[in-house]
Amino acid sequence: MGRSIKWLLDKILSLFALIVLSPLMLIAAVGIKISSPGPVFYKAKRMGKDMVPFDIYKFRSMHVGASRQGAITGTNDSRLFRWGAVLRKTKVDELPQLVNILKGDMSIIGPRPEDVDIVQRAYTEEQKKTLSVLPGLACPGSIFSYTHGDLYLSGEDPEEDYIRKFLPVKLSLDQYYLDHWTLSYDVSIVFRTLKAIFETTFGRKQLPPPPEYIALYGSDVTVNP
Repeated sequence: MGRSIKWLLDKILSLFALIVLSPLMLIAAVGIKISSPGPVFYKAKRMGKDMVPFDIYKFRSMHVGASRQGAITGTNDSRLFRWGAVLRKTKVDELPQLVNILKGDMSIIGPRPEDVDIVQRAYTEEQKKTLSVLPGLACPGSIFSYTHGDLYLSGEDPEEDYIRKFLPVKLSLDQYYLDHWTLSYDVSIVFRTLKAIFETTFGRKQLPPPPEYIALYGSDVTVNP
């Protein structure tokens, strides 16, 4: 019953959000056209529920062809153009994924969809359990990535750092979410995500780790070498 309500809410809320946020999305699109030659939207393969790949939609935030240099964006990545960096920081670049939700590829809340190659190369059988549900716009792992991901990706090889250092932590937080899922939990993640984006956008430098991280690892964020 709870999952059926979640599916219905996904459809209603994503359609509502597309309508309400359409002016913001238009501003994002115009800014991209002014800032960088190339298309407004970016499409990429991501691994979906039950290991079925799908095309994810984003506002383009990097120069055309930059994705060929690696799937992971590092700290201060030079491939981002200035307006694209703003879209990334505010998470406006993710808004086209509301269409993915309407199509049934994604949910509002769920583990963030991962690059197909990274899943095939790096996921353990245990970690593939996070692919038993629809991927989402937000989840505990994405909140932690937004607030603390740069700590893990500051080396010369962001993709290697991501797979070796960050991915196991991110997926453990998402598995925690799946093990404790309720509709009220989803609602709390929506508000926590919006709060993190608001505080970071308006200059707060350090945010506490999400409660899932504290439950699994403690209150201090440490990065293994």
